[in-house]
Amino acid sequence: MSATITTVEPPSPAPAPRSRKLWPRFVRPAAALLSGALLYASFPPRPLWWLVLPGFALLGWVLSARRPRAAFGLGLLAGLGFMLPLLHWTGEEVGPVPWLALAFAEALFIAVGCVGIAAVSRLAYWPVWAAAVWVLDEAVRARVPFGGFPWGKIAFGQAESTFLPLAALGGTPLLSFAVVLCGFGLLEAARQVRGYRTTGTVPRAAVVAAAVTVAVPVVAALAALPLVDDSAEDGTATVAAIQGNVPRLGLDFNSQRRAVLDNHADRTEQLARDVKAGKVARPDFVLWPENSSDLDPYRNPDAREAIDRAVRAIGVPTVIGAVLTPDTGALRNTLIEWDPEEGPVGTYDKRHIQPFGEYMPMRSFVRIFSKDVDRVQRDFGSGTEVGVFDLAGTKVGLVTCYEAAFDDAVRDTVKNGGQLIAVPSNNATFGRSEMTYQQLAMSQVRAVEHGRSVVVPVTSGVSAVIRPDGTIVRKTGMFTADALVDEVPLRSSLTPATRLGTLPEGVLALLAVAGLGWVTVRSVRARKDRRKEPESVPSAT
Repeated sequence: MSATITTVEPPSPAPAPRSRKLWPRFVRPAAALLSGALLYASFPPRPLWWLVLPGFALLGWVLSARRPRAAFGLGLLAGLGFMLPLLHWTGEEVGPVPWLALAFAEALFIAVGCVGIAAVSRLAYWPVWAAAVWVLDEAVRARVPFGGFPWGKIAFGQAESTFLPLAALGGTPLLSFAVVLCGFGLLEAARQVRGYRTTGTVPRAAVVAAAVTVAVPVVAALAALPLVDDSAEDGTATVAAIQGNVPRLGLDFNSQRRAVLDNHADRTEQLARDVKAGKVARPDFVLWPENSSDLDPYRNPDAREAIDRAVRAIGVPTVIGAVLTPDTGALRNTLIEWDPEEGPVGTYDKRHIQPFGEYMPMRSFVRIFSKDVDRVQRDFGSGTEVGVFDLAGTKVGLVTCYEAAFDDAVRDTVKNGGQLIAVPSNNATFGRSEMTYQQLAMSQVRAVEHGRSVVVPVTSGVSAVIRPDGTIVRKTGMFTADALVDEVPLRSSLTPATRLGTLPEGVLALLAVAGLGWVTVRSVRARKDRRKEPESVPSAT
């Protein structure tokens, strides 16, 4: 009699819930968005500059060894997480379309850069290559299209940071590089610590690389501290910055052009009375903001009379921000040197004019998306000459508002003899947004970069006086009429950053190109090697 043995197989495990299968797919995209949000949160007005470090550490993890398509998508998410909130002010008065379009365009640049970062993440000492790729990406973004848009440079979020002295050594490119390198280095250090806990040993070279990429930027910043100097090499000057305020917020403040002019004239005359009463020191010269007279004083006798009366009252040279309206040709965003005896004696035309704000590229195409394009009925033209005024013996370099974001615009004024930098600005069209604080941080970085006092007169706030070490010593509130009077140190020596010009950026860009080139060579070799491998022959059984 035979026995039949029945084998009972154990039940198959229940399939994992669909949500558990999908969850891992969303980890990296969510982390990419979070990394961009951390970069945004590191910018003013928040004093959280250090958030940029975990932001880049997280971005490095997100992009590690990703293929180009995945890296592009993840980089786009990181870029949107960064640029959407950072540039929200661009839609303050014109709706979401311009804001979303600009943020998306800037995020595309970041996405392309992230493809490069993912590629070099396979190399030894990858944080160095990756940080150089980020700087290359910023350099391209600052130049194209339409002259570029440097807003959102990592350096501009570091006005209060430990790394700031590096701006005096190599400008904003070196400052950005050091910060990004340290962030990526933190990720590599964390990986080595984790590897040690898992295996008990880690390659010595890897440990050294991780330590160096974290430590070198910090040590370099400390070593650069002696370059940050606010001593008065050429004596001092007493300067007054006038903030006249505007009648109301928004784009329509321009319809109150005479009221804006009168506000600045009245506040200057009030300053003259305060000086006469001994309440404040007599300034050596006075700075009005950009657009303080949108009535052309060369063509409008009433505007000329109002300005002349105010300047004669204070009795010192005054810089007036005006819009010039010639019979033909483009408008001019001009700073006028106004002498109390001779009237207008010199001009500076803004060189970096704002696309879609001061002039309208692709007007008919843009009109499809927003009728606000027709607010710019006549385009502004750009100037060609560097602006340096001799005001009562002080050479003042002139950088008009948007120009503060461009390395060359500020550097040119210092190389042409500027002992002090003035940044007349108009932020009234952006309401109470973060824009004014972001721009003020740029001026702080520029002060350290070039070793100059920086005075920022703004129509509606925040106006400020900044020392050459980046410290804000006087500032106004927003949408208030005020006058800042302060004695500022004058300097004529050039920092290494000023002397080197574009060289640090060029070297870092070449480093990025070299890293990307090496990755390409390795990839090509690997493909050739795979083609040379003999096909395996199945064995007979």
